[in-house]
Amino acid sequence: MTLMTTFKAAALAAAAVATAFVAAPTPADAQDTVRWRVQSHWPNASSSFSDSLERLKTTLETRTDGRFVLQLHEAGALFPAREIFSAVSRGVIEMGTISPAYIRDRVSVAGIASGLPFAFRNTWEAAYFHKNLGFEEMIRAEVAEHGVFYATDKVYPTEMVVKSPIESLADFESLKIRSSGALQEFLTEAGAAATYLPGPELYPALATGVVDGAHWGAVQGAKSMGLYEVAKYHVHPALNIAGTDAFVISQDALDALPEDLRDILLNALEEQFWFRTNEYTYKEQIALAAAKAEQGVQVTRLPDEVAQHLAAAATAAWEKEAEKSEMAAEALEKLKSFLADLGHIER
Repeated sequence: MTLMTTFKAAALAAAAVATAFVAAPTPADAQDTVRWRVQSHWPNASSSFSDSLERLKTTLETRTDGRFVLQLHEAGALFPAREIFSAVSRGVIEMGTISPAYIRDRVSVAGIASGLPFAFRNTWEAAYFHKNLGFEEMIRAEVAEHGVFYATDKVYPTEMVVKSPIESLADFESLKIRSSGALQEFLTEAGAAATYLPGPELYPALATGVVDGAHWGAVQGAKSMGLYEVAKYHVHPALNIAGTDAFVISQDALDALPEDLRDILLNALEEQFWFRTNEYTYKEQIALAAAKAEQGVQVTRLPDEVAQHLAAAATAAWEKEAEKSEMAAEALEKLKSFLADLGHIER
């Protein structure tokens, strides 16, 4: 064999090795990567954008070796918050996050899902009602009629922040407050002036006096959105405790997933509900301590006359939701029985 022949043989061998190395699939390339566009109702400043949405993204990428990628878009990037459900239903995007308050005109039990005022007293009660007593299955069944799969992200309290303390019923009735869904109607009927504003508009509205108070979750939501910079009073008790945030997924997109990816997604969503509900409860206490120490936030309680006035208005709000459909009436009856068993109401 000549020297030239030897060099040619070596070169061909090296090229073959290099070609084999380049062509060898990585785990993410072994099968086609699935990429879903996800429009959130949370601004990226909101604690839930990172703690809930980015957590789910990381979980799916880790458990699928990069085969399932969520492409995240913050509030307003593709659609206004109230249009996310329609976009998912039509298959324009595969997935979104919403508040069930945004779909009360289409889903009769959405008002109950977004939280009836002054119903639950503890977070575990709302979690038990959703998962153990079958309420989430009820809302899933109704949402499915729109070609959408529904999964509650977490349950947590909704609490007001205000610029001035509420010391009387007159103070409450003079409030201009940012709200949404069933709570917006409830607060308006109870005498306040409640109006809806999307997340990105909330801080400037509060800072400029367009509204006097707001609710965006509880302490974590208010703190992450900067609301304590202009509203130093955090109000107890909670207006409600509910599954105020949810994932909505195109059923066609879900059905089109390879079976292993679909199972990973559904398991991750179920796990996320319990993880985020517990984590949120823990982080509420941490955030409140920090807000009080660092920003001078004061926790106030509604005066008895205001609390009693709101409790009476809440009963009427419950019945109004029950009138929307047979399923809504069934859900409310289920809720009342549960609350009666806990000793919270009399039947």
